[in-house]
Amino acid sequence: MAAETDMVWAIDIGNNSLKALHLSTERGVVEVIGFDNIRHGKILSGDGVTDAEREELIALSLRKFVNKYDLSMDEIIISVPSQNSFARFVNLPPVEEKRIPEMVKFEAVQQIPFGINDVQWDWQLMTEPDSPEITVGIFAIKNEVVDAALEHFGREDVQVSYVQMAPMALYNYLLHDRPELATSDKQATVVLNIGADNTDLVVCTKSAVWQRCILIGGNSFTRAISDAFRLNFEKAEKLKRTAPVSKYARQIFQAMKPVFTDLGSEVQRSLGFYNNSNPDTKITRIIALGGGTKLRGLLKYLQQTLQIPVERPDSFKRLGMGPGVSPAKFHENVSGFGVVYGLALQGLGVARLESNLLPRSVARSMAWASKGRYFITAACMLLTVSLLCFGRTGLDKMNYGKGSQVRARTGNILGTIDKADQELEAEIRKGTESVATIEREFEPFKYREMIPSLYETIISALPNEKNNSKQAGLYQAFARGDVEGIKEIPRKQRKQIFITNMESFFSSDIAAAQFGGADMFRKSRGMPGAGGEDEYMMEGYDMMEMERMGGYYGEEMYGMAGQTTEEKLPGFIITIGGYSPYEKIAELMDPYKVDDNQDKWGLITRLLHLDDFVDGNSPFEVYKKNDPNQFVLEIGEVNREEQMPAGIGVTDIRYKPVPPGSTKQGEGYEWILVDPMTSETISRIAEWEENGRPKLDSRGTQVVTVNDHWFVLKVKFVWRDAPESVKAKAPELPLYMRGAAGRSAPPTTTAPTGSKKVTTEIE
Repeated sequence: MAAETDMVWAIDIGNNSLKALHLSTERGVVEVIGFDNIRHGKILSGDGVTDAEREELIALSLRKFVNKYDLSMDEIIISVPSQNSFARFVNLPPVEEKRIPEMVKFEAVQQIPFGINDVQWDWQLMTEPDSPEITVGIFAIKNEVVDAALEHFGREDVQVSYVQMAPMALYNYLLHDRPELATSDKQATVVLNIGADNTDLVVCTKSAVWQRCILIGGNSFTRAISDAFRLNFEKAEKLKRTAPVSKYARQIFQAMKPVFTDLGSEVQRSLGFYNNSNPDTKITRIIALGGGTKLRGLLKYLQQTLQIPVERPDSFKRLGMGPGVSPAKFHENVSGFGVVYGLALQGLGVARLESNLLPRSVARSMAWASKGRYFITAACMLLTVSLLCFGRTGLDKMNYGKGSQVRARTGNILGTIDKADQELEAEIRKGTESVATIEREFEPFKYREMIPSLYETIISALPNEKNNSKQAGLYQAFARGDVEGIKEIPRKQRKQIFITNMESFFSSDIAAAQFGGADMFRKSRGMPGAGGEDEYMMEGYDMMEMERMGGYYGEEMYGMAGQTTEEKLPGFIITIGGYSPYEKIAELMDPYKVDDNQDKWGLITRLLHLDDFVDGNSPFEVYKKNDPNQFVLEIGEVNREEQMPAGIGVTDIRYKPVPPGSTKQGEGYEWILVDPMTSETISRIAEWEENGRPKLDSRGTQVVTVNDHWFVLKVKFVWRDAPESVKAKAPELPLYMRGAAGRSAPPTTTAPTGSKKVTTEIE
C-alpha cells in the first residue's frame, strides 16, 4: 500500500543509533530528500545498561529527531528486530480467489509457532496472477515486540502507519536496488546485516525469502577485547574502532579471533541448513551491510571461510539524491541504511513485500480518524435531504385528493401482484424441498474436522513438557532451537519421539479394514531389488494413479479381512512412522504394567487412556489393542543401509582411519545419518581401530554402536457416536474399480533386517 503523500519517513532504532531516511517519488523517481543518523548516548546493549536507562536513551534520541523534523505530513514506517519473528512461504491447494484468506488463516494457525492471539501477523500472495500455483508468505511477530516499538513513538505523539520486520525490509531493498541478483528461484543472494547485538542472515530469491537471526554482532568483538585487556565496555569499544592504527593492533585482532571463527561457523551452518532444505537453489553472492562490516578483515575472512563472494556496497544503485542532500555524507551511511531503505520502499508502494504488522486496532483507529471529514459532509447532506423530504410530504398531501383514478388503477395492479406472489411462494416451497435434499447429501462433509482432531490427539500423546515434567528443560530447549540445552541430556536418555510419516483413512467397518496406503519404508541403499515401480502395483492397477483419482478407500481398496457378524464400527485406520533417540524405545512406546502410574505412561498407554489424558471425553478409542491383526508395533535400529521409515535424519560423512598404503576410493569415510538439529549420529555405525582395521569383539565380529531406533505403529481408532449419516455415506470405489473389492490385500513391505514386530498386551 503506497503512501498518500508520495513521501515517507522510514525509521530504524538500533543499538548504536537511530537511523532515518526520508524518500519521495514526487519527481517520478525514488530519491532521498532527507536522512539522519543520531547516535545514542550509550550503546543500548552495552554492559551495565539497565532496561530503564535503555528506554531513556531511546526516548532522548527519538525526541531529538522529532524536534528536528516536521513529521505531520508524511507517512511513518518503522522496523522491528528479527528476534521472536516468523516468516514462512506455503503452497495452497487450488481454490477460488475468495477462499484464499480463509485457507491462509488456517495455515497461519498451523504454521506460526506461537499462539495466534499472541502475535501480530499478515500475509501476502507471492505468485503471479496467471500462475497455476498459489504461494503465500505468512509473517508474524510477537505482540510485545510490536507494542514496545510503538510505545516509544506514542510517547512522542508520532503516528506510525506501517510496521515491518527488519529482514523483510532487507529483502525489499535487494529486489528493488539489485534486481539482477534475484532473477530466479534457482539462484539466491544472501544479505548479511551485521548489527551491534546480532546479525540478520536473509537468503533472497525471486519469490521467497528465508531468515535467521545469529546472536553475534559488533558488541561480541567489543566484549572479547574487554575480557582480553580487562577494560570496561566503553573503552573496549573505542579500542576496537581504532584497532587498525593502534600499536597493539596484533594483540587486539588476536583477542577478536574467536569471535571471527564463531561468526563464520554460524553463517556457514545456517547456509548449510538452507542448502539442505533447498537443494535446487545455489547461493551466488553475499551482500554485507551494517556497522559491523566496518571491522577490518571481517569481510575477507567471511569470503575465505564461506568460499562465496562477499560485497559491501558503497552506494545504492537505484536511489537518486534530491536537492539539498549531500551525496558524500549520505554515502558514509550506506552500509547502515539497508533496513530503512527497504522500509521506505514499502511505504512508497514500490517494494515486493507489503505485509504490515501494525496492530489492527491501531490501523482501524487511523482509518476512522482519516474518514472524520467524510462523516461531517454526510451529516450535512442528510440534514438537507430531510428538509427536502418534509417539503415534499406537504406537497404530496395536497395532490392526494386528485389521484383517485390513479389509486384505482394501482389496486388492479396490486391484485395482479398478489397472484404472482402466490405462484412465487409455490415455487419457493419446491426449492426448499430441493435444498433439504441437498443438505442431506452433503451432511457427511460436516465432520471434516475429525481427522485434524485425531492428529492433534495423537501428537499430544507424544512425550512433551506436560507428559514428562522431569525433562521439561529438554522440550523447552528443543522448542527454541537451543542445541546446547538439548545436549545437556545424553542422547540415549532423551524421551523424545519424532514422527516422520503419518497415513490415515476412514472406514465404516474398521474390524474388516486392512492397514494399507503408501509404503512407510524407504528402500535400502544399494540393495538388489530395492525400489522399482512394480512394487506399488496391485492386480494390474497403479497404486499412485488410484491415489490421485480418489485417495485411499479403506477396505474397498484392499479387500475385506473376512465377513463378521459383529456390529460395524466406523473409525480411522492410522499408520505412524518415526524414530526416537531413547535407548529403551519399547518402554517409551508401551511400558509394561503402568496403568495406574501416569508418570510412566508411554505413547500407546496414553492412546489407550484418552478419556483420562484428554480434557473431557475423547471421541476416539483404540480398537482391539490385543489383536495382532488390528494393532501392530514394529521397532528397529536406525541403519542407513537397511529399510526403515522415510524421512529419518539427514545424510552426512564420518571420516574413519585409513589402513597404511590404502588407495581404495572411499576408504577414508562412510555415509551416516545425523540429527538435523544437533548433528549427532543417529544411525548404527561400525567401529574402527586407529590403524583403519575393523574393531572386533571376542567372537571376531565387528563392533557396532547402536544409536536411535525407528518404529512403525499401526492402530485403529473407533469413532464413538459417529452420526448415522457418516456411517451410511462411507466412501465407495468408482464402478470400474469395484472388481478389486473382496480380493486379498497387496503384499506389505517386510520388516527390515534387525527389526522386530512387537504386539503388546494389557494385563
